[in-house]
Amino acid sequence: MSELKLTQLSHGGGCGCKIAPGLLQEILGKAKDKIPYANLLVGTETSDDAAAYRLNDQQAVIATTDFFMPIVDDPFDFGRIAATNALSDVYAMGGTPIMALAIVGMPINKLPVETIRGILEGGESVCKSAGIPVAGGHSIDSVEPIYGLVAMGVVHPDKLKKNSGAQAGDVLILGKGLGVGVLAAALKKNLLTDAGYAQMIAATTQLNKVGSELANLDGVHALTDVTGFGLLGHLWEMCRGSNLTAEVKFDQVPVLSEALPLAQQGIGPGAIERNLTSYGHEVDFAPSLETWQQRLLADAQTSGGLLVSVAQDAADEVLGLFKHAGFEQASVIGKVKQGATRISVG
Repeated sequence: MSELKLTQLSHGGGCGCKIAPGLLQEILGKAKDKIPYANLLVGTETSDDAAAYRLNDQQAVIATTDFFMPIVDDPFDFGRIAATNALSDVYAMGGTPIMALAIVGMPINKLPVETIRGILEGGESVCKSAGIPVAGGHSIDSVEPIYGLVAMGVVHPDKLKKNSGAQAGDVLILGKGLGVGVLAAALKKNLLTDAGYAQMIAATTQLNKVGSELANLDGVHALTDVTGFGLLGHLWEMCRGSNLTAEVKFDQVPVLSEALPLAQQGIGPGAIERNLTSYGHEVDFAPSLETWQQRLLADAQTSGGLLVSVAQDAADEVLGLFKHAGFEQASVIGKVKQGATRISVG
């Protein structure tokens, strides 16, 4: 039983498990319409990262949940990645986490207690780094291993950052390099080097704490994080919510160095095809872009970087905050402007 690998027990891993965005819209249907509650600042209407509810003039509570099947075989690393990914949604609203609840589903007849405990310890270690407790949770016996968090945070209502506030003339900044899904797919195929694994773990366990600092900048107009729908999918949600068009320069998009040669070989998760099927018709790719480049922009990221729409005169300050927080690959990748809600990539 101790020889069993976590990834062998799951049909997908990380945010690559997410339901494709097109199918998700069909499932939700009218459930995405705005619900008339005066203090509900953010609901499901713009596919934002978390819900936000005004408590008073000084405080709003942020609530989100995120969980998935294993993306790696090491229990502790799996727990760390899942917890980092869940907390990212609070940071992506400009909030500060205050506590978490664990979501645990495990095939208890297949996994030893030590493995399950290692997953939980990984999540607890990340929450400790974020300065919050894991205050409870819920567990079930399930066919596939599942772990994640309910994450709670707070933010001043006037500093809440939505994904729908982008303004024409803003520049787009991405905080982490793309390629996590590519590295995870290579791991499943036994093609990932030790350096590739180390880079994947470093990227997916880096907390997006800088989001709390970005909340204080008036020039930051919209904020989201890039996860299972890929860069283009989450940028499309930003464009749709803001009624703007976006231009992305591929050669300015940061990519994890260990993922680049794998992406060029066509390696990647099945979520790439699902993503492009869902929103590819909304994207204009330059004829010069190769297929691998288009696929990389739709690669399902797990615990990916923050995507910021910021006034041009505040871009250097935002980049400075990213660099100071240790996000060395943070880069300006494009801009948003008036026009039909589309994305063009050159």
